[in-house]
Amino acid sequence: MKTLQPRIVLGITGSVAAYKAAELARLWVKSGIAVDVVMTGAACRFIAPLTLQALSGRPVWTQMWEGAQDGMQHIALSRGAQAIVVAPASADFLARVAQGRADDVLSALCLARECPMFVAPAMNVQMWTHPATQRNVARLRADGVNVLGPDSGDLACGETGEGRMLPPEAIAAAVATHFAEETAFGALLAGRRVLLTAGPTFEAIDPVRGLTNRSSGKMGFALAQAAAQAGAEVTLIAGPVTLPTPPGVARIDVTSAQEMADATFARIDRVDIFIGVAAVADYAPAAPAEQKIKKEASESLTLMLRPTVDILAELAQRAPHVFRVGFAAESQNIAVLGEAKRRRKHLPLLIANRAQDAINADDNEVILLDDSGAHPLPRMDKSLLARRLIREIASRWHQWKKTNS
Repeated sequence: MKTLQPRIVLGITGSVAAYKAAELARLWVKSGIAVDVVMTGAACRFIAPLTLQALSGRPVWTQMWEGAQDGMQHIALSRGAQAIVVAPASADFLARVAQGRADDVLSALCLARECPMFVAPAMNVQMWTHPATQRNVARLRADGVNVLGPDSGDLACGETGEGRMLPPEAIAAAVATHFAEETAFGALLAGRRVLLTAGPTFEAIDPVRGLTNRSSGKMGFALAQAAAQAGAEVTLIAGPVTLPTPPGVARIDVTSAQEMADATFARIDRVDIFIGVAAVADYAPAAPAEQKIKKEASESLTLMLRPTVDILAELAQRAPHVFRVGFAAESQNIAVLGEAKRRRKHLPLLIANRAQDAINADDNEVILLDDSGAHPLPRMDKSLLARRLIREIASRWHQWKKTNS
């Protein structure tokens, strides 16, 4: 069976360091990687596209519509590529990508990508240290972009400080290390079965009304995707959300807390790890009305509520052989209340966050709580956080198995 040649898209922006991109292309081609070069108009003023074409042996793209029969080359170039690497990345380019701009072929390609992205900044020291640039870089990191460098030293403008593009060898090595780590990530949970719950539950008051909460399900779905990427066989029990099912994940849709509990208990004996991310309602109407309750202007409405099944607490009794991870969304005293919940429900690991900051947000900041104490993680995009949490869970699961085998 023929193995496909790996391919990298090399983006070049307007910087004196553009000449270093030629050596970067040469290094990759020499190691058997196909290189598609995409240049901005400013980059073409520093180095000729013909130079990169000669080194890569492939066409160099400089205009949005050139060479594309269907006008979609700015999308198609990233499909099947292992990475997009922009080196050098100017301050202007970083700003445009951080804002989600797509006004030239390179920025459009970055916005439409399905692959990892790396940027190697190159600029004057004042431009690099300016608060605006630092905000843009922080946004890119939060969006999952890998920022390589810059180095410190003598700059082309005659000044000294941070802003030099990393040497081509260092960039190539960093990209290679990233993919080696990705390969390792893909084996973290290989052959293991992971069961997750995500989203809110909906407890009926009558046929049209109910009690629910504002959970979006984003964190649970991101964790399901990350677990699948780590090689696990993943089943996701989802409350009423409209999120797409992550690739490689088996999804079971439920509505109420009882339905979520039933689906969990029916599958728990066949899994290695359970991750309870769902915001399960603590209470449900004791006697839901069979018909719609009519509003009476002169009367108040009293609802009798009953506790719902406590899935995490039940699992401590039903499945002590399963590594159980819980989530806690607290509005205050996060670590203290989270640790109390962890001990009360006999969990090896609990992940606590501030409810006000996490609900419906695309990023999150959490504290990991286990027998050794509290371990805070910095705020980051939920997709990145999910991968970090899967690493943490896999590490603890391996140790837990040794201790409990």
